[in-house]
Amino acid sequence: MSTIHKALYDNVPQDQQSPAVERFSDEYGRQVSYLRLSVTDRCNLRCMYCWTCDGLSFIPHTKILTYEEMLRLVDAAVSLGVEKVRLTGGEPFVRKGFLYLVESLAKRHPSLDVRITTNATLLAGKVAALRDLGVRYVNVSLDTFDRERFQKVTGRDMLRQVRRALDEVLEHQIGLKLNAVALRGFNDDELPVFLNFARRNPVDVRFIEFMPMGGCTRWREENFWSAKDILSQAGDYANLIPVQGRTRRSGPAKLYDIEGGKGRFGLITPLSDHFCKSCNRLRITPDGRLRTCLFSDKEYRLRPVIRHPKLGMEAARKIMQLAALRKPLGYRMLEHLHADGSVAEKRMSAIGG
Repeated sequence: MSTIHKALYDNVPQDQQSPAVERFSDEYGRQVSYLRLSVTDRCNLRCMYCWTCDGLSFIPHTKILTYEEMLRLVDAAVSLGVEKVRLTGGEPFVRKGFLYLVESLAKRHPSLDVRITTNATLLAGKVAALRDLGVRYVNVSLDTFDRERFQKVTGRDMLRQVRRALDEVLEHQIGLKLNAVALRGFNDDELPVFLNFARRNPVDVRFIEFMPMGGCTRWREENFWSAKDILSQAGDYANLIPVQGRTRRSGPAKLYDIEGGKGRFGLITPLSDHFCKSCNRLRITPDGRLRTCLFSDKEYRLRPVIRHPKLGMEAARKIMQLAALRKPLGYRMLEHLHADGSVAEKRMSAIGG
């Protein structure tokens, strides 16, 4: 069996190698409807929890999927039932022609829910175009509203550019989710600042528990700020009213209305209270590797298959189906940390978050 054909059938049980896989779902009954597509592993920031001691190595350009290949993979995913695609990175706006990809998706799949995750440093001036292309939500990663801290955690003095982009998103009435990595000893004293931002604006401000991702991770027990502690402290600054149930809009976040406010406060709890049983997503890395779980290093190679003259997209589609069948429960990965304390070898920028 050739290497390419082996990639198609590797690690798939013999009784699952039948072509009669009808649903894009897994053995736990989870229906996959959400694809996170990373367009690049490159980023213009150097955030301390993302860039680790393995240095600044990037995927060679020849191994990065072309936009046309990405579009064809989205075509396959949509044919299997995917309804939402999030474009991410790295930082998606550092890749030349990124708006071409957004426009092409809008033309090919007008009903597809296309969203973007960005650090917003390059977003200003592009928001109106995104709105016109039908982008409904933008997620902005922002861990601090303090300029000096921003420079310390990202290695760049670009907070003013981010704030300008946030103003544009609000002005053009695109849904905004602000994601902050919760870091005890770094941004725990800014909790009232984030709550006030949500009180004044129609946004979801969400704190995400710090995850031990990537080889030689900077994750340390003393930096872990649990959702339970965050919620307890947040109650000192605002009256929070639980939003019942997780919805398509909320995703994995536990959301709270802020009494007297325009926005909401949320917590994403991958460590203290996992949401694996409701996970409905797959990830494709910039070099065309399909990951079925953020915490699992298991990958399915799509790029060599779609570039193979005899396999192509139909084989890639089959890989996606079979991979979805074997989608694991991520919390089980947390029970087996690597020797360096990480739960996965790849850093977040290379996976797509």
